[in-house]
Formats: sequence, C-alpha cells, structure tokens
Amino acid sequence: MQNTLLVGLSRQVVLERQMDVVANNIANINTSGYKADRSLFQEFLATNAHEDNFVPSDRRISFVQDRATFHDFSQGPSEETKNPLDVAIDGAGFLAVQTPAGERYTRDGNLQINNQGQLVTQSGYPVLGNSGPIVFQQTDKAINIAQDGNVTVLEGTNRVDSVRGKLRVVSFAQAQRLVKEGANLYSAGEGNAAQADTTSRLRQGFVEKSNVNSVIEMGRMIEITRTYTQISSLLQQQSDLHKSAIEKLADVPA
Repeated sequence: MQNTLLVGLSRQVVLERQMDVVANNIANINTSGYKADRSLFQEFLATNAHEDNFVPSDRRISFVQDRATFHDFSQGPSEETKNPLDVAIDGAGFLAVQTPAGERYTRDGNLQINNQGQLVTQSGYPVLGNSGPIVFQQTDKAINIAQDGNVTVLEGTNRVDSVRGKLRVVSFAQAQRLVKEGANLYSAGEGNAAQADTTSRLRQGFVEKSNVNSVIEMGRMIEITRTYTQISSLLQQQSDLHKSAIEKLADVPA
C-alpha cells in the first residue's frame, strides 16, 4: 500500500515540473525566435530487498524520475515585417549579442537602432559583428543586410554602398548545452564554444516566430491536469484504505 503512495507521489512531482515547462512554452507563443522546451523522463527502479527469509523474490517497483529538459531547436515559421532591421535566420545559427554578463546568443532577429547608432536587440543589447558592434551614421539610409550577414548602407548622397560590418552568426557543436538566461538569450554553457556558422542564411525584412504549437501545448496542459487529478484521487483512496485497515486492526481483541 505504501508503494502505491510513493509511486503516485513520484508521478505527481514530475507532472508539476512538466506543467511548469508547458506553461512557459505557452507564455512565449508570441516571442520571436523562441525555442520550446521539452521534458525528458526515465524509469527509476527501487532496489530489491536482500533478506534471505523472503520466499518469493520481490517485484520491481517503478518510479518516475524527472531526468532533464531539452531544447526543441526546430525552425519556427517566418513572418514578413518589411522592416529593414529585422532578420530571420534560416539554419542552426544564432546572432551574437554583447551583454553586461558577457557574450550571449539569440535567435530573435527583431532589431532596432539605439541613440548611439548601434544595432541592438529589443532589450537594448548590441548585436555583434565580426569586428564588434554594428554602428550606423546619422546620414545612413537604405540599410541592406545580405544573406551572409554583410551590412551595407548608402551614406549621405553617395551612390556606392558603404560597409558597416558583418553580423556574427555562430553555431554550436552541442546546442543542447545552451542555457536559457531570460530576455530570449542563451549562454554557451560549460565547454561549449561558439563557432562561425557559414551555412545559415539571413532573410532581411522577416522575423522567425516561436516554434511553439499552441494547440499541442494546450492539449498537453489539459492532459497533465487530468492525470494529476486522477492520481490525487487514487492516492486519497489508498490513504482511506490504509486508515480503515489501521482502525480494524485496532478493534481486534488482544
């Protein structure tokens, strides 16, 4: 009877963690470049008893263990904005961003220009080129971002393109080691160095939307809620049986 309670409790703990993951995905349905998280579970087997006075061998008891979460890096749909500062990444690359905590990485290509003329994210962090932040002049116009990340402008009355830099697009050999840090940014994680990405392509005037499927995630949330409720009912029944057994044993004459 105690085994039923413990197994049910282990499942409820995992369901609570899974609900947190699903709720965070739903909260970021409209976050550009957001990548969904997924839960990973495994079976945990209780150690068998080792006493010799058991005639039959003990049955294995399987508990549920929340092993980890992993990132779903599948490509999200692209939305045309016609904003020349917006870029969507086709491929596995990330934009490099400078933050007070050091270099970070993002798939959010919804960019803008700050008061210092720097190309920055929506949170105000400078987007890095191969030679540092991309900086524009007040006389720059007709900004063009090529597929390979080259940023050119028409400066003043010139008819010849002026180069402002090349966006630094990077990728990772072990992308699952990336750590989400908020503001749609990732840190590289331990032993996971960024390397130049030459295969990804940039699309100017587009942004990559979140890869979260709202219908699927809402279905998961309903399923988790129902399962949690069913287990709670089962645990209550087991607790009532345990209480009833103790009361009946107490009434047995000595």
